[in-house]
Amino acid sequence: MNWQSLYATQRTGKKENSERSNDPVRNSFVRDYDRIIFSSAFRRLQNKTQVFPLPGAIFVHNRLTHSLEVASVGRSLGKAVGERIAMLYGNGNEQFTEFYRYELASVIAAACLAHDIGNPPFGHSGEDAIRAFFTELSGADKDILDKHLTPNQWADFRNFEGNSNAFRILTHSYNEPRPGGFGLTYTTLAALVKYPCSSEAGFRKNGKIAQKKSGFFDPEMGTYTHIAETLAIPRLADGHVYARHPFVYLTEAADDICYRVIDLEDAHRLHIISTAQFMELFLPFFPDGDDRTYPARPYIERKLKEIVDDNQKVQYVRANWIGLMTEILANIFMDNEAALLAGTLEQDLLKCLPDAERKLIKDINDYSYKHIYNYRSVAEIEMAGYHVIGGLLRELVQAVLYPDRTKSAKALKIIPAQFPISGKKEDVYHNVLSVVDFISGMTDLFALDLYRKMTGIAIPDIR
Repeated sequence: MNWQSLYATQRTGKKENSERSNDPVRNSFVRDYDRIIFSSAFRRLQNKTQVFPLPGAIFVHNRLTHSLEVASVGRSLGKAVGERIAMLYGNGNEQFTEFYRYELASVIAAACLAHDIGNPPFGHSGEDAIRAFFTELSGADKDILDKHLTPNQWADFRNFEGNSNAFRILTHSYNEPRPGGFGLTYTTLAALVKYPCSSEAGFRKNGKIAQKKSGFFDPEMGTYTHIAETLAIPRLADGHVYARHPFVYLTEAADDICYRVIDLEDAHRLHIISTAQFMELFLPFFPDGDDRTYPARPYIERKLKEIVDDNQKVQYVRANWIGLMTEILANIFMDNEAALLAGTLEQDLLKCLPDAERKLIKDINDYSYKHIYNYRSVAEIEMAGYHVIGGLLRELVQAVLYPDRTKSAKALKIIPAQFPISGKKEDVYHNVLSVVDFISGMTDLFALDLYRKMTGIAIPDIR
């Protein structure tokens, strides 16, 4: 790969060789950002769990606020890296310099904005609930799917992945006549796909970062293949496995920076973690000397003594830590330029930190896993997700598999026309996928409300 071929203004659903936007205010990649932020799929993230249950008396992050913050950090990373690439390789190429100096930041911000748009209700447990439902399917239901699904189509359900679902939401038109979904640029979409492989090729423990999970479902395989060919992203193996686009590492780094500190900030507001423990985890990152752009630890500690409110102290450290990590990871990205372009960097940028900083990140991971991700209310909402999503899938998948049953006809009326159900046996995969599309797009509260109504726990109002 080379920096020249890794960007294009071509959009899904548009003719080849789409021209660059001549709008002096909104370039092609700012348009991507705007299309995402004004979409209903993005707005629904405001009622999807990040870590802690929603809503609560104390405001904590949801998927929407998390995504906005990740986009902000991603913009900074894109700007820092883009400036260096433009300076090193511009060589009077005006379009190249324009993209890297001014437009790459918008690409990374847009990809970050959409990185969680495919996540189902109830956090990551929602993904697990969908996977578990199909993995544990048995009897006649499983026999029907075995008969009509290819191995990769089966893997779409058994290995359901929010990243693949995000790519589907952004590129699939569902039941609308306009092709191309959101019509985003190939560049932004490539910067979003963290695991560029099919469901069947993904979820491998082979040390290949591209196959850690998956990046696109069966119907979108051709779309990603065309994007890869257009941007000269090499195929790594037989089947549909591609090298990661270098920009993906920036999108991923922005997410990695944010959730590691934000989840702990939320935990602090909820009195799950003390101020002292927060400081113990994050202050060691700051250097003792004044040899960096960002403040040294002695300066940070002096400022903390001037701040009265503990929440403000945490916010101050969080802001400076994000700035520090943005600077460090931008440097690491450029240090690994050769491996990025060769498609051989098999770890995220955080794992490329020096040993001391990697140890500090491990301490944060270990503490978060023990004290936050296994906290009682978090576990409770994850269990609720299993029951709610599993229950909805059971009712609606049964309706798709046995459409002639009286109950099935009633259940299928619940699914909006946006998600077409043909009722034909030969369309079983697409019909079941429509059910998954419907459920995965729900907010936490909508899923819970529909589950209560469908199971008779609550009786719907007559409107």
